[in-house]
Amino acid sequence: MANQAVNDYNALIARDPALLEESRSFLIEQLHAVRLVFGGRMLTPYLRPHFVTRDEWRQITEACETVWGAIEKVARLAPNDELMLAQLGLTDGERALVAIDPGYAEASVTSRLDSFLAGDEYRFVELNAECPAGIAYQDVAAEIFLELPLMREFMRDHTVTPMYCRANLLAALLQVFSRVKGGSDKPNIAVVDYRGLPTQREFELFQEYFAACGYAATVADPRELELRGGLLHHGDFRVDLVYRRVLTTELLEKIDECTALVEAYRSGAAVLVNSFRTKYVHKKMLFGILTDERHQQYFTQGEREAIRRHIPWTRRVEDVRTAHGDSTVNLLDHIRANRDRLVLKPNDDYGGHGIYIGWESGSDDWDAAIDKALRGDYLVQERVSTSREIFPYVDQDTGGIHMIDQLLDIDPLLFFGRVAGGFTRLSSSSLANVTSGAGMVPTMLVD
Repeated sequence: MANQAVNDYNALIARDPALLEESRSFLIEQLHAVRLVFGGRMLTPYLRPHFVTRDEWRQITEACETVWGAIEKVARLAPNDELMLAQLGLTDGERALVAIDPGYAEASVTSRLDSFLAGDEYRFVELNAECPAGIAYQDVAAEIFLELPLMREFMRDHTVTPMYCRANLLAALLQVFSRVKGGSDKPNIAVVDYRGLPTQREFELFQEYFAACGYAATVADPRELELRGGLLHHGDFRVDLVYRRVLTTELLEKIDECTALVEAYRSGAAVLVNSFRTKYVHKKMLFGILTDERHQQYFTQGEREAIRRHIPWTRRVEDVRTAHGDSTVNLLDHIRANRDRLVLKPNDDYGGHGIYIGWESGSDDWDAAIDKALRGDYLVQERVSTSREIFPYVDQDTGGIHMIDQLLDIDPLLFFGRVAGGFTRLSSSSLANVTSGAGMVPTMLVD
């Protein structure tokens, strides 16, 4: 049904060029009006959302929520399981932060599972459990897309349902705050990350949304926070609740300048969501733990089946023998012999940095990548099947419209481990990452 919806939409474009031009002008005007940009470029330069059927979304939801049960077990077990802790590879600075009790049990309240749906195969490639971006972007983009002249015409014959998630995010923040602090007072909220980042506009969108819902909010650089009289402040603004967007690794790089945030977290002066304990499941080696035969006894039969179906085989790059399917292999020999179906990625980075794609590498480049991986904290992961679709694309240099073939990376958004919605990243290359140049569109249900 989703493929038929795409065909119907593309047929509408071919049938009515004037409607296409009207939609192009509307999209550009609206994106600039709300400043829906990332790093100075339009974040959603497409004239169609990504359509999924209710059956497809049900499959996605069931996979995410079943696997989440296993992920929560890793979060609970890792602090006291020497093997898991060693596999995750937490640094000394990260260990110091995860040792602090945040006041609530969940390792990750708001998270994002990046995934690919190809026919009947649905597989994850990583979990963003720490500071998942895109929630406000996708909500605002969905509001714009529903008003596109093309979409309005399309919806004469098709029912399209957006999946908004800002309300879920705010509800999750407030639920944690109420649980930790009690009472019914409205907390003052700070969206906290370093200034000057490409995601700055999303922080502002959240600030505007929180204010519209009746909650005083500010966007604060962690270096601007102060602890005064046992309370956290951003200038004259008292901060009760921190929506944390600063990554732990980047906070640790400037930890001496961010002591107020850490001390407020330690003392309970402010509630942080997500907590620093997300590092137990945010590391990409999480998938190595889930697919490691030495940990399977912790998971239910349903969780083990979901891991087998949806989590790609993952291992830390080191000179060891390890299980692969029903065999035991020398890991380095296996990596060298199977570059056409393997990818190397750093254990804790984002934006496509440091990733080596075997099927796009020559043998000499692949050998060099393996050598680099051995010197660093790297994983090897099996290739997953991907899918592509044709999208109408607005060229940001010329303003012209092209029908282009794009890779689809579906990103379900979870709150307390339950799927509430999602968006889709699009790319012409194998890396569907906004930081590395890809775009995004809202994911919408189509009937």
